[in-house]
Amino acid sequence: MAKYTLGIDIGTTSIKVVLLEVSSKKIDSSHSLPTASDIVGGNVFQAHEQDPGEIIMVLNRCVARFPREKLRNVGTVGVSGQMHGVLFWKAKTGCDWSGGHSFTARDASPLVTWQDGRCGSGFLSSLPEPESHLGLATGFGCATALWYTRHRPKFLTDFTVAGTIQDYVVSMLCGLEECVMSDQNAASWGYFSTATNRWNAEILEGAGFPLHLLPRCVASGSLAGHTLSEWHGVPARTPVGAALGDFQCSVYSCMTARTDAVLNISTSAQLTYAMPGDFQPPDAPQPSSPISYFPYFDGSYLAVAASLNGGNALATFVGTISAWMKELGVDIGGDATLYEKLIGCALNQETSDLKVSPTVLGERHAPLGLGRVTDISASNLSLGHVTRALCRGVLENLASMMPAAALQEAGVRRIVGSGSALARNEVLRQEARRAFPQPVEFGRDVDAALGAALFFCDRF
Repeated sequence: MAKYTLGIDIGTTSIKVVLLEVSSKKIDSSHSLPTASDIVGGNVFQAHEQDPGEIIMVLNRCVARFPREKLRNVGTVGVSGQMHGVLFWKAKTGCDWSGGHSFTARDASPLVTWQDGRCGSGFLSSLPEPESHLGLATGFGCATALWYTRHRPKFLTDFTVAGTIQDYVVSMLCGLEECVMSDQNAASWGYFSTATNRWNAEILEGAGFPLHLLPRCVASGSLAGHTLSEWHGVPARTPVGAALGDFQCSVYSCMTARTDAVLNISTSAQLTYAMPGDFQPPDAPQPSSPISYFPYFDGSYLAVAASLNGGNALATFVGTISAWMKELGVDIGGDATLYEKLIGCALNQETSDLKVSPTVLGERHAPLGLGRVTDISASNLSLGHVTRALCRGVLENLASMMPAAALQEAGVRRIVGSGSALARNEVLRQEARRAFPQPVEFGRDVDAALGAALFFCDRF
């Protein structure tokens, strides 16, 4: 009998892999590595692309860190990853297994991530309205593909399949000649109806979308295939689930009661709670609403305030300070060191009357919004004041999208905090407790890799 489930999360900045002991549902061991895969200097304005070759290399390194004798007892593989993004590949030659018990990326495009900004408001307004309760935004897979059809049509002729980065991993592990995509990832692309579990094929075809690139959609929790070969000790013919959304898996790992809400702050930020089992979302997109309804599991939905401004807003601030210091000829040892020093300054500054709106990346419901700093005085311009106000602003922005009254009306009694930014930033944790009337709890091992492993450990 299998002893372990392997859970994988392909994140925006890092990869995490966990080995879950099946009988106890406890993590045996885990490894995480940064991907450092961003492509710098691209020729598309506001593009955000990553190198899938680098991502796969880091994934192999993570898995190879586990003892082979344990990997030989893996009975199921569950994969999650960053939603909305898209890459394209050739079905029969999308990777190379010739190097042994691992694969390398081949014949694949760059990954266009959810942070991509090429589809501006003018371009999006030229696209047809989806038949879905979920709207469209830049960084969504279908929008990106339609951008290519208009601006670089020959680019798409080199490929036969499209999917998210996590779908690509599953396809390569199983040697699939198609992309099998869960409804969670399909909904994140746009032009997908969760009511019918189908693509808006006629609308897409009318807009010039190459329909042969659309993945085959299955319900979340479905079997995608079996491993094509031994993989660092994971046996050949091991069942692999269709890839899931990292957000849903993060929630699954820590939402122990329907009265819980989950606050996640990593690169971006989300606040969510479970809707009643009989809930059905609106028939059409509500682009001005800050609340979206994401498909979860077994036909249910999550109410989600999904902010584009989370840990990345803090990273932008740190990068700006670092750039200023370099201009002044000062070197303090890199952004990580500077980040820790700024958090230390903010911990020494318990409150601040400075107000920072951190929406430097806009929001999907307000894409033209900008960041703001107000209530500036001569006494609140220290680094402690500014860093404290920025951390508070990240939480206040989320709370404005999903107010306390909405949480109380939904019966939320507790907020569970998760995500890499919250884990490393005590100031964010302090401000989270101040932002909501419900108790906010931290310290649990909550992440998408764990959620993927937990969901699939008894599935096949």
